This record gives sequence, C-alpha cells and structure tokens, in this order.
Amino acid sequence: MTYLDPTVPDYRPQVPPGSGHGIAILGCGDIARTAHLPAYAEHQLDVVGVWSRSPESVRRARAAFPFIGRAYDSPEQLLSDPRVDVVDLATRVEHRRRWLEAAVDAGKHVLAQKPLTDEPETLEPVLAKADAAGVRIAVNQNARWAPVWRLATLLVQDGAVGEVVGVTHLLDKPLPPITGTHFDDIPHMLISDYLVHWLDITRCWLDDNHVDVVQARDERVPAQPDTAKNPWSATVQVGCRDGATALIRVVGDARTRTPSCPFWIHGTEGTIRGSILGRDFLSLERGDTTTTYRLEGAWFVDGFAGTMGELLRAVDEDREPYNSARHNLASLRLVAAARASAEQGGAPQDVDLAL
Repeated sequence: MTYLDPTVPDYRPQVPPGSGHGIAILGCGDIARTAHLPAYAEHQLDVVGVWSRSPESVRRARAAFPFIGRAYDSPEQLLSDPRVDVVDLATRVEHRRRWLEAAVDAGKHVLAQKPLTDEPETLEPVLAKADAAGVRIAVNQNARWAPVWRLATLLVQDGAVGEVVGVTHLLDKPLPPITGTHFDDIPHMLISDYLVHWLDITRCWLDDNHVDVVQARDERVPAQPDTAKNPWSATVQVGCRDGATALIRVVGDARTRTPSCPFWIHGTEGTIRGSILGRDFLSLERGDTTTTYRLEGAWFVDGFAGTMGELLRAVDEDREPYNSARHNLASLRLVAAARASAEQGGAPQDVDLAL
C-alpha cells in the first residue's frame, strides 16, 4: 500500500489571500453561522455586513464573529452598499430567485445557496442579464470542495480510472432532523434538496458521458412516524448514452454505530473507493497498486471556503467559476427530472443536460 502526500493534486480550497472583495451575507440563518462564517474567518475574508429577517440571528452572528462589519436594516440597504462586491445569498430556496435578480441589478457578484432554484427553466433571463453586466454567479455546491470528493474529482479529471463506467453512493447514516422543520414541507425533499449534492457530484464525475435518463423513487420506511410528512428512503438511478450508470441509495432510518457515506467510481482502468461524512477516506486501485491518500480537512468548513474561493478567483481572473450557475444548471435539470420520476412512481424520465 502506497501513501502519497506532496505529489497528490491540490484538493484544498483555493482562496485568494487578501482578496479585497467585500462580502455581505443576505440570510444569516444556521448554515451561515455554522459554515459560511467559520470558513470566511479561517481565510480572513472581508465580511462587511449581514442581514437576516431574524434580528436574533444577526445578534448571534455578530457576537460569534466580531469581524462582521455591520448589520443591515434591509436587503435593499445591503445591495446598495458600495463596499459590497459579493452577495452571499443564503435565503430559503423560495426567495433566492428574487434576490438573485436584485443582486445582479445592483451589479454584485453572487454566491447562491443550493439548490439555486427548483424551476431551472426560469433562470435564463437573469443569467443573460448577469453576462451582459459582467457579473459572476456561482452556486454554493460546497460538497465539490469536500476534501474527499474534491480529490476524487481531480483524479477523475486526470484520467486516473480511465473512462468512468459507474458511480455508486450509499448513505449509510441516519437522516438529520427533518420532521417538524420546513424541510418536511418540501415535496420529495430527499430528492429535491437533500440529495442535490450527491446528484451534482455524480454529474461532475460522469461529465461527458451524456446522461440521458433518470429514475427515482422515495418511500416511507418501517416505523417512520406518522408526523413525518416526507419519505425517509430514496433511490435514484442515472443512465448515460454510452452505457455508464450511477446509483444513489438513501437507507433513511439507518441504525449504526459507524455512520458514513461510502462511494465508488469504477472506470475502464481503475476504481476509486471512498467515504464521506464519517470515516472519511479515499483510495485508488489501478493495476497492481492501491494508493491510499492522507487527507486534511473536512466538508464542513472547507467546502464552504472552496465555493467562495473559486468565485473570488474567477472574478479576479475574469472567467466563469467552476461552480457557475450555468454549470450548475445541468445538475438542476437532473434534480428536476428525478423529482418528476418520483412523482410518477419511478417512471423513467428522459433528460438533456447539455450546457
């Protein structure tokens, strides 16, 4: 077994030091306080202010992170502040489209929480407006920069496994608390929201394999309480024109002392095996050699530093970020097709992910 340290692709967040870009957070709920702000603090980014519909959320954020510049009285005040270059849009999905367009109209670059929208067909006008204004829109698909998945992506892009023929994910862990939260009111929540990261990273690994069909089912599990509105288990299958396939399986009510999310990327020349969110590891089997990688960091908070860092670098380099809204559109279309399949009891849905 071989261990590599300095020779592995650099999977760490690439955040430009002293970027000079003023960041304002629009929507300062739990995820902003527990992931966005810790990531920005670690990389000494300039957070000029925050706004939330909850004054208590703002108070807690400023108490925990004294480097926050100010508390805005309204989203409009935030958007009109000339010190703000980038809006970190962390509202609920039903409000994102409105504030995304408002930020673009104000000439601000945007990092928007995922999923960017549940209606991808409505995005084109605002994306065209952003292009015309030279504004960059990125999506907070932070799992792309989780160390294990980021290195797996770089290995796939480098051809380490040859052509990808199959991707498999198993969520062998309990679900986070859903019952009684607003997530329980989202139809087919596991597919529409929870699995967006898994569908997105799978689509990235399949890349040019031309995904053309998806099937999805979500089902209630034994002993699931009646108060839980959404099913706790889900399965999504993806097919490609060249015969490559992908499978994502959420057990739902897993009772285990060793929770994790193992995954496999099988290719024509090798296999990547790994796990995330518990017992994180990554190995590459190619020929007679198994390479196991020693990784630093974790999804929370490196993933959140990675998404913002990529946007800031893209702005500085005048290019589209890897997590651009246009690149993310393909993932949104895949999610929408999977949701439509679940609504029809698992009926296959044709999908065109062309960017």
